[in-house]
Amino acid sequence: MARAQNEEGVRNVRLKLLVLGVLCLLPGLGAAQMAWNDQSWLPLALYPAVSLISLLLYWQDKQQARTQTWRTPENVLHASELCGGWPGALVAQQLFRHKTRKVSYQLMFWGIVLLHQVFWLDYLFLGRHLSSWL
Repeated sequence: MARAQNEEGVRNVRLKLLVLGVLCLLPGLGAAQMAWNDQSWLPLALYPAVSLISLLLYWQDKQQARTQTWRTPENVLHASELCGGWPGALVAQQLFRHKTRKVSYQLMFWGIVLLHQVFWLDYLFLGRHLSSWL
């Protein structure tokens, strides 16, 4: 018997894993280079740790949505993404089918992902010209 559409697992798993891998390439290379050059190990440690926290926050918020109890504020979810947890948030969005249809949320989420990409692109290839403005 076919499961109902909302009970199915993640659709297009291979494609989504490929997209996740591509999106993690610049941050992963940048964090590894930063650690290798003895500048800081912090990004290399923070991305997986905060990603796990983000995934757990999404799971908790999804459970709270189902039971109609107090919800995790969106700014908390976005703060965890901004601190490096966006890969875990992206996985959680797909696993739990949570926060995927709210356009305003997705715009902020993808803006955060873009910010990380631009930072690492600048760090790796542009000689930190963009970050010097900060």
